[in-house]
Amino acid sequence: MSTDSSPGCTLFGGHQQKCEIILGVRYTSATLSIIGCLFIVGVIWLFKKYEVFAQRLILYLSMAAFLSSVGYLFAGNYPQSPSCKFEAFWLTYFEWVVLLWVCCITVNLLFNGILTRRTDHFECYGYAGAWCWIQPQFPYWRFGIWYGPLFVIIGLLFVCYLYLTIHLRRKVKSWEGLYNPELERTKEVLRQQIRPLQWYPLIYLSLSVFPLIHRIQNAISHENVFGLMLLHILFAPLPGTVNAIVFTLDRETTSRLSWIQVKRAFLSHFTKQTIIGEYPAEVHSPISTSNSQPIIDMEITSEQTDLDVHVSQV
Repeated sequence: MSTDSSPGCTLFGGHQQKCEIILGVRYTSATLSIIGCLFIVGVIWLFKKYEVFAQRLILYLSMAAFLSSVGYLFAGNYPQSPSCKFEAFWLTYFEWVVLLWVCCITVNLLFNGILTRRTDHFECYGYAGAWCWIQPQFPYWRFGIWYGPLFVIIGLLFVCYLYLTIHLRRKVKSWEGLYNPELERTKEVLRQQIRPLQWYPLIYLSLSVFPLIHRIQNAISHENVFGLMLLHILFAPLPGTVNAIVFTLDRETTSRLSWIQVKRAFLSHFTKQTIIGEYPAEVHSPISTSNSQPIIDMEITSEQTDLDVHVSQV
């Protein structure tokens, strides 16, 4: 195996093949994640699923994951260059955005599952007019602005998720054998809110394990471990891909992915809806004991564009 040095490879002592593997996996993983995010956004837009609050949360998470994955497609290793600093800023910013949207989804699940409260009224949006990052010699910055809060938040997310699971199981058991129309409506609303969201925090927690392990190793030793870096670059951009798989497994979504429904939903975005209304005027017919029925005559002349309706009794 060749170990020739190359100016473009600053990792593993200039081992070009290992650098190419890292970059290849990075680009592939990021590309799959981008495709997955675009798929989610496209389906939500196509079927107007964004009208449902839970689906909007998935939409926001997917848009953040898309922008985060784009950062992994930026050009390779150019230490100390302006493009490298821009990539570092981009990744730090949008990784935070992804994490915070996962937190929003988890809090939403807690409100729905624990407090049995709807959360769509909290939404305040509406009409109102191998990657570059912090260098290894600065581990305190790495853990201060990202991995430190990440450890704490992931720990809290895990506790919340565990508590949510236990609480929901107990609640389901307490509901067994009972029938109350109001309770059934509440259960159905909560089921529609919880079911689409329940897996996304768990996906993020699972895919964060290897990046966390790699950065801990970086803090202890500045030596790059190929296996850990490979796992890091494989899993870090992957949330969009896994989110798309889970999103597709939703039965309500899958049932809509036929050619006829896709075509109809797509065309509905460009077709004006017909609004059916009533004239405010009321027509009163005299009450008769005979078997006569009202006859409606519609007269249209070439000079008239309005429709005159005359109701008479026979």
